[in-house]
Amino acid sequence: MYRRIDKAVGWLARAVALAGGAVLIALVIMVCVSITGRALIPLGLKPVSGDVELLEMGMAFAIFAFLPYCQYVRGHARVDLFQQSFGNVGNRVLDLVADVGMAFAAIIIAWRLWLGMLDKKSYFETTFILQIEIWQAYAAALVGAAAFVIVSVFCVFRSLKALPGGGV
Repeated sequence: MYRRIDKAVGWLARAVALAGGAVLIALVIMVCVSITGRALIPLGLKPVSGDVELLEMGMAFAIFAFLPYCQYVRGHARVDLFQQSFGNVGNRVLDLVADVGMAFAAIIIAWRLWLGMLDKKSYFETTFILQIEIWQAYAAALVGAAAFVIVSVFCVFRSLKALPGGGV
């Protein structure tokens, strides 16, 4: 059962990260087109309308999309200064403490992002140029944040399982 959950959570983390990467590539292409359009205004071209708005919203999604995979592969920044002095069991306990802290942070971030999205939706706030409702950008970022919560909670169980006698 654990292996199937591990596989599913790993798939989720990779899928969301790949979606974030696809959005990032699309943003790079859009920015290149927009800059080229600005440079070639004398030739009749023009920049992409609302490029900064699209870039802000797309980057918010991409950043949140990479968090689950980073957590799943233990890619977050670590200070390994005392790692050798704690031994194998001590390091597993530290991993558990870090995973619990990250799960707590992920839950708080997703909760506050959810409330922010509801707030933006209630005021019908839109972007200046494209008139896109801002809550939609929050909702897109919330996809990554929700996956981050799922992966972070799984990582807590993974760390518990790695402890001696931790047959969770």
